Amino acid sequence: MMSRGFLPLLAFVVAAGTAALAWETEGFRVVTSAGARALEIERHPRPLPDVPLVDQDGHVFSLGAYRGRPVLVDFIYTRCPTICSVLGDDFQRALAQSGAESRAQFNLLSISFDRENDDRTARKLYGERYGATAPRWRIAAPTDEAGLAALLQSFEVVVIPDGMGGFIHNSAVYLVDAKGRLARVLDPDGPPQLAAPALRAAVP
Repeated sequence: MMSRGFLPLLAFVVAAGTAALAWETEGFRVVTSAGARALEIERHPRPLPDVPLVDQDGHVFSLGAYRGRPVLVDFIYTRCPTICSVLGDDFQRALAQSGAESRAQFNLLSISFDRENDDRTARKLYGERYGATAPRWRIAAPTDEAGLAALLQSFEVVVIPDGMGGFIHNSAVYLVDAKGRLARVLDPDGPPQLAAPALRAAVP
């Protein structure tokens, strides 16, 4: 039989453990360092470098070209057989499921970090695989190594050669708001329609 003295003690331990968990997870909102980073970006959007890029049609532009409307960004390499395909499918569905009005409000930008292999032809073929056409959905690459390094650092994208010609890299869908700031980090495994509230909030 449980003693009367044990019940208050048990309640205290449960309450203390719950409070500690809530503190560790920012009120139960995050459980990983990636989640903590996403929450910090949501609270304090980050300015981004205005790096020059070249798209699959050979047009040079920069992130600053999107000022005034939000853009969803992912980082890929065109030979990736796994997560990049998931990202491509997500972007394809995001456009297919949006109406004409939504299409006028946001753009998509896939940035390749494989400057050695992802030339214009490779990026164009990748875009054709998913029905990407510029300027609505650009498949782009930085024009130089310094620009690539600046973008990877700003978005906190980690890219490691896998020793077999490919790369190990973290993945997410990044929302750059109409002011040109990194405003949200979205789960690439989530349904595309989950980005809609974030897109609406990104328009001033």
